[in-house]
Amino acid sequence: MSISAAEFRAAALKFPGSYEDFPFGPETSVFKVRAPSSGGDKWVGKMFAAGRLDSAELSVSLKCDPELAPQLRAANPAITPGYHMNKRHWNTVDCTAADAQTVLDLLEDSYDLVVAGLPKKQQTALEWSARVAKE
Repeated sequence: MSISAAEFRAAALKFPGSYEDFPFGPETSVFKVRAPSSGGDKWVGKMFAAGRLDSAELSVSLKCDPELAPQLRAANPAITPGYHMNKRHWNTVDCTAADAQTVLDLLEDSYDLVVAGLPKKQQTALEWSARVAKE
């Protein structure tokens, strides 16, 4: 069973520090993660997912480990190189062809990859180490 746009949005927004932004215009949802800031510091959000959620044929771009990306593409025809993205680090997933659990797993992996690249202080603010350790 495929995932709906509403289900995808809800799943993307459940991660600590995640929010939806529209830097490319109102038709493209971009999901970013930003750690809570302290004092006057304001950390810029980092993108972990993007897509046109109002499209009839829902597809989303998700960050992926560059070593794993080609394997995922070879194993699943619903996964292709990232559309308008760095093809080494991003995959585009046809959500009408991929099952919902696959999309959710890839979304979580994308979030984790982005947070893993943040400074330890931001990871701690997101309580990311504790979340990953629990799983």
